[in-house]
Amino acid sequence: MRIDIWSDIVCPWCYIGKRRFERALARFEHRDAVEIVHRSFQLYPANPRGMTHNHRDGLMSKYGLSESEADATQIKMERTAAEEGLKFRLVGGVTGNTFDAHRLLHLALERDVQGPVLERLYRAHFTEQRSIFDVESLVALATEAGLDADEAVEVLRGDTYDDAVAADLREVREHGISGVPYYLFEHRLAVSGAQPPELFTKALTQAWSEAHVASS
Repeated sequence: MRIDIWSDIVCPWCYIGKRRFERALARFEHRDAVEIVHRSFQLYPANPRGMTHNHRDGLMSKYGLSESEADATQIKMERTAAEEGLKFRLVGGVTGNTFDAHRLLHLALERDVQGPVLERLYRAHFTEQRSIFDVESLVALATEAGLDADEAVEVLRGDTYDDAVAADLREVREHGISGVPYYLFEHRLAVSGAQPPELFTKALTQAWSEAHVASS
C-alpha cells in the first residue's frame, strides 16, 4: 500500500504530524507492506532561494499576527512538539524557500534514503537551527543521512529534479490543497493535518481494506 505525504521541511505541523503518523504506522500489522513517498510543498515559494527571514517575522507576515501573538504561537508550538518527543527551538530561528531541499529529497527517494534524509533536515531546522537553505549545509546534512556528497552537490548546483518538485506542487493544487501536511492513502483516501495517531490508524486500516477489496 502506497501513502503519499505532502509536506514542507519548514512546517512545524508537518514534523509533528510525521511523529504522530509514525506512531500509528508502528502499530499497524501490515506496516512492512507500506510504501511511504514524501512529496514537495512550499510554504514560502515567493521567497528568493538561498535567502532567509526570521521565523517570527514569517508568522507575523503570513498570518497577520502581532509580535506578542507570534511569540505566544512559537512557545505553544514548542510545547506541542515536546508532547511528541520533539525539541523545537523556534525563537531566533529562520525560515525560507525550500525548493532546493525538496530537490534533494527527490534524489534521496531514488537512492532509497528519503526517510532518513527528511528526518535529518527536520531535526537540523527545528532542533539545531542549522541551515537547510544553502548548498554547503544541505550537502553536509544529506551525507550525514546517507547520500553521496558529490551526487548531492551535482543536483544542487544544477536544475535536476526541478520538474519533479514542480509536478508535486501542481498535483497537490489539483487536489485543492493549500496547506500541509496532507496524506493520500492509495490514491483514494485523504487525511489533512497533523491528526492524532488514532485517526491515522483508522485511515491505514480503511485504506488497506479498500485496496485489497478492489484487487480481489
